[in-house]
Amino acid sequence: MKQSHFFAHLARMKLIQRWPLMRSVETENISEHSLQVAFVAHALALIKNRKFGGNTNPERIALLGMFHDCSEVLTGDMPTPIKYYNPAIAEEYKKIELAAEQKLLSMLPEEFHDDYAPLLDSHRIDKDDYAIVKQADSLCAYLKCLEELNAGNHEFTSAKKNLEKTLADRSTPEMRYFLDTFVDSFNLTLDEIS
Repeated sequence: MKQSHFFAHLARMKLIQRWPLMRSVETENISEHSLQVAFVAHALALIKNRKFGGNTNPERIALLGMFHDCSEVLTGDMPTPIKYYNPAIAEEYKKIELAAEQKLLSMLPEEFHDDYAPLLDSHRIDKDDYAIVKQADSLCAYLKCLEELNAGNHEFTSAKKNLEKTLADRSTPEMRYFLDTFVDSFNLTLDEIS
């Protein structure tokens, strides 16, 4: 039996640092970020179903959140200002991400390709499910900005403003509910939460 390197690569998610162009008070890697995205995406799906008549699968969306950045073990974390500098760069980077997704899938034993392809291959992910994960991804980046600003790191001021625009552009009832219900608690200290 051929040995698979799939999980060895996923284990490297903890080595890929986010916000590479920013000085951070608290570093964040894509493993930590992906778990937070899974939490938030799951919550957004639940909110959509319970409060706004949605019919999503929160567990599936949480899994998509867990896997949403795993191709970065092969590509690294491309800073957003570079990735979206112009449409040509964004298009080429999408091709690189797709190639990395396919490379990760190729590391799995053939019998598991059909199980992991709907989680790894961005072309096979339902666009509505993917939209929830992208909202969660943006929310988590926004939460990171709040944490850094609360720690006195003003380097995240511009990123926060840009993310507020992104969140407004992608605004949905479930996202607004999440922001209204959960985000202010990120400004509290541990003593205030307890």
